[in-house]
This record gives sequence, C-alpha cells and structure tokens, in this order.
Amino acid sequence: MKQSNLWLALFLFALFAPSGPVRAGDNDEVRNCTWCHGTSGQGYMVAPRLAGQRPQYIESQIRDFHDHIRDAPFSKQYMWGATAALQPDRARALAQYFATIEPKPANDGNRASAARGRTVYMEGIPEANIVACYACHGPNAEGVRDIPRLGGLSYAYLRSRLEQWGQGYHSTPGSPMPVVASQLGPEEIEALASYLSFVR
Repeated sequence: MKQSNLWLALFLFALFAPSGPVRAGDNDEVRNCTWCHGTSGQGYMVAPRLAGQRPQYIESQIRDFHDHIRDAPFSKQYMWGATAALQPDRARALAQYFATIEPKPANDGNRASAARGRTVYMEGIPEANIVACYACHGPNAEGVRDIPRLGGLSYAYLRSRLEQWGQGYHSTPGSPMPVVASQLGPEEIEALASYLSFVR
C-alpha cells in the first residue's frame, strides 16, 4: 500500500471510529490513536507518547486540534482530521485511558548534552530572562493539571515542538511556550530535548 493511501486509511478509521466508552484493554477503541502514537501509547517517531500524560492536557490538546488552534504542519495534516468527529465525552475517556498507562522514557537524546539540559530545566537562563522549566512542569517534569508531563518524551518530538514554537506556530491560548521557545538557541533546544528524553 502506498504511504498516501495508508495515511488516508488511518484517517478514515479515526474519523469513523466507534464513539462508545474507552475501556482499558479494549484495543479496538484506541487503535485510531495507537496507529501513530505506538503500542500502549508510548509514542512513535514524531507522534508523542500519550501513556502517563496528564489527562487534562490530552483533553485540552484534542480540543485545540479540533478547533484548529494547534497549527503546526503535522497538526494540520493528521490531527485536525483525526479529531474532527471526536465528541467531548470520547476525548475525555481517551485522555483518562492513556493517563493510566505506565510511561516509559524514550532514552533517545544526546547524553553529552543532557547535563546542560538539566541545568536549563532546573535553573532557566537568567541572562535571557527565561524562568526554570520546573516552575510549571514540576521538578521531575511530571506536569500538573493541564500542563504536560515532559519527562521521557522523545528527543525528536521535544526538539520539533520547541523549534515550531520558536517559528511562530500556535499553542494553547495563554501558553508562554511560544515566547519562551523563541528565546532558545539551537544548543539549548538540543540540551533540553536530550535531558528530558531520559527523565523517568
């Protein structure tokens, strides 16, 4: 099957998947998510890990995809269509389901950059007026309420998101991330993404 046809099939499935309650172990109900986000929601390539993510965050992101607020290229290409027919109760159920799965760290960053990344995460960059990341995301990058868990997300995904915010793509309304990311240089982005990929 050609790649374009495969993606079309995936999105047709996503659009017309059953809308009943999500149950742990009911793979048919979550398959439209795990096609891209990996077995048990652990993430795959540029699709982030959903396992162990804050349920409020997942739910808010689904809403932002549905409302076309998140406008990065992959958001437009894949998630806008995947969430088009997703009702709020279904989004909430999916968010709660993935939040219960034990997350596994990606461990795919550059270990040589991780120490610098931890410093930026814990101390910020005072000379650039960038506050420490842990102030919002927690000392173990565990997140709180609708602020996402960052610990253990894949290096490629984290780097891509920071770069996209810096380029002006949108995030959740009121999020400080586009402003923060626009002040990060390539080395800081590399270091942060590397460090966070190893956090459990």
